[in-house]
Amino acid sequence: MSQFEKINTDKAPKAVGLYPHARRVGNLLFLSGIGPRDPKDGVSIPGLSLDKNGNFITFDFEAQCRAVFDNVRAVLESAGAEWTDLVDVTVFLVNMKRDFHVYNKIYAEYFKDAQPCRTTVEVKSLPTPIAIELKCIAAIADD
Repeated sequence: MSQFEKINTDKAPKAVGLYPHARRVGNLLFLSGIGPRDPKDGVSIPGLSLDKNGNFITFDFEAQCRAVFDNVRAVLESAGAEWTDLVDVTVFLVNMKRDFHVYNKIYAEYFKDAQPCRTTVEVKSLPTPIAIELKCIAAIADD
């Protein structure tokens, strides 16, 4: 294994730019920002449908939360890591007032036992019409 191994998987949505899903450096695994897009088509967003002008037809933030957590888990597993290996999670929400309480509830379900450090910030927008993105760091055992 290279000291700076790049990790990509078809079990998570493809990156929207030139970067890997994750990069392992020693026993640290740095995940690129991961959103809730469906890994099967890389475009559809669970819980979201838009009209031709980009306005919401349906919006289910809980579905986006669950999808982003599933996508993070897929990248972790592709790198040989587990959910409990996460040590730091940075969360980007496009609407803190509307979405934080739902996010916090779903987060507590997924992270009941694994409690990494966490920072949550509101951003004006993300590169696709998603409402949440996670940036994570995990510590994993040496091979």
